[in-house]
Amino acid sequence: MQLNSPRNSPFRSSPWTALWLAAALVGCGTAPMDEASDVMGQSSDAIVSTNGLSTNGLSTNGLSTNGLSTNGLSTNGLSTNGLSTNGFQTWFQQDPASADMVMRYVVQCSLSAGMTLSYQSPSTGKSYTWKGSLGLAPGWAGGQPATVAEQQVVSACLAAHANKYGMHVNISVLGRDSLGGAMPYSTDELNTYTEKEACFFGNLFTGEGTFAANDGAYLDYDESTVRTCGLSSWSDTTACTPMKHVGACRYYCTLDATRTYYTRCTYNGVTYRPITTRMLPQDVYRCGDGVCQLTEKCGGSNTPDSCAADCGACP
Repeated sequence: MQLNSPRNSPFRSSPWTALWLAAALVGCGTAPMDEASDVMGQSSDAIVSTNGLSTNGLSTNGLSTNGLSTNGLSTNGLSTNGLSTNGFQTWFQQDPASADMVMRYVVQCSLSAGMTLSYQSPSTGKSYTWKGSLGLAPGWAGGQPATVAEQQVVSACLAAHANKYGMHVNISVLGRDSLGGAMPYSTDELNTYTEKEACFFGNLFTGEGTFAANDGAYLDYDESTVRTCGLSSWSDTTACTPMKHVGACRYYCTLDATRTYYTRCTYNGVTYRPITTRMLPQDVYRCGDGVCQLTEKCGGSNTPDSCAADCGACP
């Protein structure tokens, strides 16, 4: 099932300078984080839950990382009125295909399931409709300026859906929405998406950037995955620039009381509302499994960059 995010949020009328979300904030407040119910995270013990199958559903990632450092959305909302501004129209028309992709994930992360946001290009007449799913930013979805908590959780959600290869891979998503409510998850999802992956946090709207950290063990020397932005190897911490990989979640983040997902992560003195993810175990590939994966190359060794067993010798 695909993750449909951002709710209807109004956009600022200032220029949309590229494809992404690092526009300046309009001053907003943060929501409380229920600190008393949290415990310090230990990655080896964390059970990172999914975003329930029966309610919000599983998500499909596949967002390109190219836009994560560029300006784009403002915090004034995702409402229809916001989409009618000259700033949004100018941004969208610069590269409609990329803007459509960005908006699809923005709406997936912010709006609730059953909600949609539509836009018709005044220059081409083409109509676009984006579906909501996770409902992480109810105020922004309803046309209010995005709070800092909404900016953070939507930024984390977008980062969680980006990958280096732009491949569509099902993931399980969990955490808290901008109001502190837990995203639903099921035991079946935990038992299916057994590979603990990563935590994602940051704020694209303020230019603070986005960060990822391993929740699962680092990849072995012969392993690879298209989800390498989060589940990284020790030697591959710059795979998803401009997203920055900062190590392991347990160093920065705090678990909820049930030890299921991370509720906050503090980095460079700033506390963020994170998103935590899980994967299917078959989405971690190993050189020698007989399949030349997208993440593997020809060569004469047994590493993903030189996988003779799966991809053969290079010409």
